[in-house]
Amino acid sequence: MDKRTRRFFRFIATMAIVATVLSTQAPNVLAVTQPHPDRELNQEAIKKQLQVEGVEQVENGVKLNLSSDQSGFIRLFSEDMAKVSILKQGDNEYFSEAIQKKDWDTPSFEFSEQGNEITLSTKEITIKIKKEPFGVKFLDKEGNVINEDYMQNGSGYDGEKPYVYKKTTDDEAFYGFGEQGGLNVNQRGESIGMFNTDAYAYQTDTKYLYTSIPFFIGLKDEKAYGIFFDNTNRSYFEMASESDDYYYFYADDGTLNYYFMYGPEIEDVLDSYTELTGKMDKPAKWALGLHQSKWQYSAEDIERVAETYREKEIPVDTMHFDIDYMDEYRVFTWADKFGDQELHQKLDNLNFNKITINDPAVKKDPGYFMYDEGTENEYWAKNPDGTNFVGEVWPGDSMFPDFSQKKVREWWTGKHDILFDKGIDGVWNDMNEPAVFDGPYHTMPLDVTFGKGENKRTHEEYHNLYGHDEAKATYDAFEEFKPNTRPFVLTRDMYAGSQRYAALWTGDNVSQWDHLQMSIPMNTNVGLSGVPFVGNDIGGFAGRPDAEMFARWIEVGAFLPFSRIHYDADEKAEVEQGQEPWAFGQEVEDISKKYIEMRYELMPYLYNTFIDASEQGTPVQQPLVYQFQEDKNTHDVSDQFMFGESMMLAPVVKQGQTERNVYLPEGETWVDYWTGEEFEGGQTVHTNAELSHLPIYVKKDSMIPTREVQQYTGEKPLENLVLDTYLSDEASYSFYEDDGATLDYKDGEYNVTNFNLERKGKHIEFTSNQEKTGYDTELDSYTLKLNGEKAPEKVQAAKAKYENVNSVEEVKVNQETYFFDEGSKTLYVNVPADERHKVKLFFK
Repeated sequence: MDKRTRRFFRFIATMAIVATVLSTQAPNVLAVTQPHPDRELNQEAIKKQLQVEGVEQVENGVKLNLSSDQSGFIRLFSEDMAKVSILKQGDNEYFSEAIQKKDWDTPSFEFSEQGNEITLSTKEITIKIKKEPFGVKFLDKEGNVINEDYMQNGSGYDGEKPYVYKKTTDDEAFYGFGEQGGLNVNQRGESIGMFNTDAYAYQTDTKYLYTSIPFFIGLKDEKAYGIFFDNTNRSYFEMASESDDYYYFYADDGTLNYYFMYGPEIEDVLDSYTELTGKMDKPAKWALGLHQSKWQYSAEDIERVAETYREKEIPVDTMHFDIDYMDEYRVFTWADKFGDQELHQKLDNLNFNKITINDPAVKKDPGYFMYDEGTENEYWAKNPDGTNFVGEVWPGDSMFPDFSQKKVREWWTGKHDILFDKGIDGVWNDMNEPAVFDGPYHTMPLDVTFGKGENKRTHEEYHNLYGHDEAKATYDAFEEFKPNTRPFVLTRDMYAGSQRYAALWTGDNVSQWDHLQMSIPMNTNVGLSGVPFVGNDIGGFAGRPDAEMFARWIEVGAFLPFSRIHYDADEKAEVEQGQEPWAFGQEVEDISKKYIEMRYELMPYLYNTFIDASEQGTPVQQPLVYQFQEDKNTHDVSDQFMFGESMMLAPVVKQGQTERNVYLPEGETWVDYWTGEEFEGGQTVHTNAELSHLPIYVKKDSMIPTREVQQYTGEKPLENLVLDTYLSDEASYSFYEDDGATLDYKDGEYNVTNFNLERKGKHIEFTSNQEKTGYDTELDSYTLKLNGEKAPEKVQAAKAKYENVNSVEEVKVNQETYFFDEGSKTLYVNVPADERHKVKLFFK
């Protein structure tokens, strides 16, 4: 079946799904949830390749005079990053809103020109530019080809469409691309499109979803590189979908402009990419807890659900207010019951954080302050004739703020006091593709305009940036109204760089087993696209799960970077079924509580993983290939993931399954978290996985910081930090600590403590070293938890001998004590936080 035929059948299947699913929606939502048909390249036009007609060395690279009145620039941003631009006559080099860092220190490089070849070389990469025909080749410092143009087609423009063809080998893997459907983490062979789309109840083969991040990572010969195609128009990536010899990417319009970054490790690529487009902020700790939400919770429902969580002692941090809280869906308003101070005080007393949804569409309603102000100041998106564009969304006829304009963003920012005055802690941006119920293909016509004068753009160009700029306007509201508070913005729509402002949830998924299965490769590829803070609606949004499905989903959901239970209105479901942990009976409630409590126990580990994300762009939920790219067996593993640096999860994602195979990457010894059994890496093991069991494996020589369970973050001070350790030879951990709420860390108010446990013959030594002190910690002691050990003869620090006590509980509350649990072969030692001597554990 050729590509055109495949696309035809995909289109027919998608339309059938849309018709079935949307028939249960409000009548005005009967719209196609995929965009206008793809615009394919003219294969004859791209055979005419560019030639280099002149060369000029510039400060940070080379300028090329190309045939067809075009010019090219290859600029070196760092020793391992370059930008390639091909410009039509009169065009300037392009930087989209994705780019945070534009000023780079030019690396030292060598330039040479010989015959048909131009060469740029840094310490890390060499770029060879072929003149006739024009083509670019990237090599590592040993001279190995990392990436090169496919010279039968090369790069250039097909009319208005910029394109680049790249050569590939049949074992090259591809990751990233933002939010993509399907069950495979490796995107090789896929036909990928990027045009943000309100794809309600999307399926595994839905091509266009909510977020567009035109960045991917290639892995060839166990070495990684990244390419960011910075083009905000609708773009396409044919990743060896037509041939094993090449892949290519192109866009409907705009500039040919891409960044190349070399690893060779995937983590190096991500660090470079997020230095270019920005890293996420350090998050508020409460945002890492569990969230609960439903469309059409009444005010009474919100209060009842919050109370039930506390009564049942199931940890949770946040209740969400969906669109029903507004007065007839007018943004920045409150319906009476939802705005009652009594409700908000009740939630505050129960120590809940509160998040309100916010949509961009403003009801066309003279007398409504948002409509009147926006109309008076010309803040709306425009039709080509200059009139205001009007489209139907939840409020009915609506106007759409032109977020491309700074003054409009500032106006939007300034309205958030209406939410924050009720004690709202976070804002959830929805419908920001933008979705338009009566628009063509469920959005605005492509000729609607944004901006003014030389900044004027069509919707076709600006579409993928709409939610990005709205997220910035929302993010800025925290600085204006909640100064020195860490923002929390949740969005359904992103472009590259949006991670600077918001977390992402993956839209209106479905209560289907393949959606649970799909969530793993989807999230891990989002993480490999520079967005660590990602999650899916636990249990599925559209439809309803049964008890088995919800239990399996909460086992995964408790370990999502963004962990939220959220579900659709009852009227749209075949059965009336809640999706709170207790809604499926006692067994599922107990399973839910077990894994939610585990998330809260792991909060120090999770928070520190997010600190890494904010500093190095590290994903929180990682595909195995992220850490083990040298192990080819990990390249296509899509149903397991790393939770941070040390823990690997192998959830059950298929109905009725009670056992499964688990691949253990080579180069590590792995420990079964539940039994303590050890396995050498590089093998597949078979494990039982009854309904209550989530297979978890920990890398040997790992140290995982944990704490006591809380009902919400901040309920209890962190006074005793448990260092859950799986020691073979040496384990270490660099523990970051701050208040988890304010921006005071920017002024140095944080601590970094380095822990180390080392086996030396017949004794183990523990040391702690304070690398940075600036935060007034409440930590009083550390509990060493050494798994798989034997009973010590004695424990002491210098001359201080530790007391052997009778229980774990005694150890955790009494310093300079230890206890050995014979049944689990676990040794617990309580070390004072101010201990500066080596703590030695002596064995026979």
